[in-house]
Amino acid sequence: MADPLVVVTYPLNSEMEAANREVLGDVAEIVFSSRLEEEERDEVLGRADALLSWNLPRELKTGALGRARALRFLQTISAGIDHVDFTQIPDRVIVASNVGAYAEPMAEHVMAMALACAKRLRQRHNALARGDFDQRSLSLSLDGAVCLIVGFGGIGKATARLMRPFGAQIWALNTSGRTEEPVSFSGTLSDLGRVLGAADVIVLALPLTVATRGLITEREFGLMKPAAILVNVARGEVIDERALYEHLQRNPEFSAGIDTWWSEPMHEGEFRTEYPFLEIPNLIGSPHNSPLVAGVLPRAVRRAAENVGRFLRGEPLTGVVRREDYVRAG
Repeated sequence: MADPLVVVTYPLNSEMEAANREVLGDVAEIVFSSRLEEEERDEVLGRADALLSWNLPRELKTGALGRARALRFLQTISAGIDHVDFTQIPDRVIVASNVGAYAEPMAEHVMAMALACAKRLRQRHNALARGDFDQRSLSLSLDGAVCLIVGFGGIGKATARLMRPFGAQIWALNTSGRTEEPVSFSGTLSDLGRVLGAADVIVLALPLTVATRGLITEREFGLMKPAAILVNVARGEVIDERALYEHLQRNPEFSAGIDTWWSEPMHEGEFRTEYPFLEIPNLIGSPHNSPLVAGVLPRAVRRAAENVGRFLRGEPLTGVVRREDYVRAG
């Protein structure tokens, strides 16, 4: 009996290829479709039992998945899966994201942004550049602060592990409202309105779904403390863009660290904002690079390949998503 066929659709380097072969070489035939001609790609896709992808809209032609007659499992290298058009994926196919693959570096990024906002580093730098040596203004401390983590999955838990040594209290919101982690409060998104007012730091680390698109609006900003810190490593669309800008403008003690934006090159072809966020002193931005540290991509590839291996062996899977939770791409 022939080995099952796993097709890897994304371009990769030698280290990423080696990780795939090491994990899956004993249980499957592996084909790297980015190295094939178009006719060959169509042929192997029609025989594939499982796909390993990164950005499906860029890697496969529209309608290609409909011709993947043997396909049973689709695994992404990315943790976020909102770019996937589920109307193009046959109902029989199980879809899994690479949940938790980038949690540790992203948690470090959250900490860097939270601390920079708490210590008013951008404002103090700008003041020094103007010749203003302000040694008296107070900054904020994380010791005793309430850190509300909205989306208490891999990234949220890794963030909590870094926040606790600073003395922060962890309040966690997730799908179930329960966690085995040591937290001071746990709840679901339905609790958001009643806990925002207690939070000193709010970390958004949840997927973009039907339920979370536009989650933070003018109403939610109105519930936050005037000097709260908001850090977003989720997706830009979780926040209403105009509401964030206007809140930052009206509340100079409020600050935000934004790593994910509403229009980014990967999906929109360019980076742009509707408002001049980068000109205001109480916002720190980064170019959606919070996961990227040395060695992270081979580790993420390995983690995704291990989940494909579990599927092929009939073992429990991680990161399986419900297609009804996700909007159609675009």
